[in-house]
Amino acid sequence: MATVHLRIGDLVWGKLGRYPPWPGKIVSPPKDLKKPRGKKCHFVKFFGTEDHAWIKVEQLKPYHAHKEEMIKINKGKRFQQAVDAVEDFLKKAKGKEQNSDGKGDLKGKKTPSKPLKILEEDDEDLSALKDPSEKDLTDSDPEPSTLERLGAGPGSGFKWESSPVKDDPHFHHFLLSQSEKPASSMEPISKRLKIIEEDTGSTSIQAADSTAINGSITPTDKRIGFLGLGLMGSGIVSNLLKMGHVVTVWNRTAEKCDLFIQEGARLGRTPAEVASMCDITFSCVSDPKAARDLVLGPSGVLQGIRPGKCYIEMSTVDPETITELSQVITSRGGRFLEAPVAGSQQLSNDGMLVILAAGDRTVYEDCSSCFQAMGKTSFFLGEAGNAARMMLILNMVQGSFMATVAEGLTLAQATGQSQQTFLDILCQGQMASTFVDQKCQNILQGNFKPDYYLKHIQKDLRLAISMGDMANHPTPMAAAANEVYKRAKALDQSDNDISAVYRAYIH
Repeated sequence: MATVHLRIGDLVWGKLGRYPPWPGKIVSPPKDLKKPRGKKCHFVKFFGTEDHAWIKVEQLKPYHAHKEEMIKINKGKRFQQAVDAVEDFLKKAKGKEQNSDGKGDLKGKKTPSKPLKILEEDDEDLSALKDPSEKDLTDSDPEPSTLERLGAGPGSGFKWESSPVKDDPHFHHFLLSQSEKPASSMEPISKRLKIIEEDTGSTSIQAADSTAINGSITPTDKRIGFLGLGLMGSGIVSNLLKMGHVVTVWNRTAEKCDLFIQEGARLGRTPAEVASMCDITFSCVSDPKAARDLVLGPSGVLQGIRPGKCYIEMSTVDPETITELSQVITSRGGRFLEAPVAGSQQLSNDGMLVILAAGDRTVYEDCSSCFQAMGKTSFFLGEAGNAARMMLILNMVQGSFMATVAEGLTLAQATGQSQQTFLDILCQGQMASTFVDQKCQNILQGNFKPDYYLKHIQKDLRLAISMGDMANHPTPMAAAANEVYKRAKALDQSDNDISAVYRAYIH
């Protein structure tokens, strides 16, 4: 983000590490809180959370000037709630200006405009926090309370007053969660998990927003194991390490472990050794056979499972494989959770995956800091197998959509239309998305570097079609898309990106 000149009290968009820009307000830090050394930064209170952070100036943008831009690229429920909180705040501020009750020297007249103090490197004065819409305070006046500043209503839950805080040494941006209890900044995110039953009265779990965008992660003190350092696993492990988790890694190709050992990970010689050394072991491999072999094969995970040990299967596999793995793990006294992820290599690297979990709910809660490190949102879907079903449906839709877009691009070319113009029009309509834009641009540039392997999306389509057969549900669109991907595989595109399905139409 470009460098801007901002003041205390300004509304901004703050970019916090790997997380998306989020609305906030520049405020004064507590007097006993030192600024991080290095580049100039401001102390920001984020709307929709109870979090504050030191944000570098170049990672800030004025709120109003970039509002439309940010709303277009961020569509999540939590994000919209944060934007609504900003609008509530602005309405209350405007109402105070127009309907002043005339207390003190300001009775019957408008608050004079006054320059706001810019937060400098040595500025730790809490009284510098003043809103243009608030009454003019003398140096001896106390900071207005939360209720005095925001009034009653939806915005009153946002606490702007300072309170005792602790910084998380594992978080480089010094983000703080404020509460009346100093230790609350270290509260595990599992206490914020939401598990919602459907209105129908079904006991199935509909959704659970868990991971906050704030990055205030207190890593679990449990020892973490991770098996499989492919496109997705590598990014996940990197983020676990960055957020302070103790991680032991294993990969079939041992050389892939070297980079993570340099970053502080420990090395496990076999899956069994990792499972026996660690409290929680994650696995992320390519397909059902690899998932079974990892658990049931020689020196497999099962040999290292003891009562209380947790095993989390993150691979995208069929529900039957999940059921089998769950049964063998729990038969040894272990605890099982499936947690496949929706996303790509880039989203994995950025810690912005969507995690679908099912199985042992207590394991889900125990892994809250891990899921927060690797993803932007997680959903708990009930009994084991449900996450596999949901993941296959999502990938079925994604794979079918990608094949359709590729078909449209090639049809445009075959009928003498500009492919770039087709893309430009597509990206201005209702189907506009980062996914469409990036995949199509890569196709036009001939760039098929894998972000999600074509062979894996074809595997997911095959498994989804099989799942449809078992449920006696037709999947003709997925079946047609599957044939196109099979042709692309025959053209040696298996290890390219899913967008390489385009080549099935031009050969």
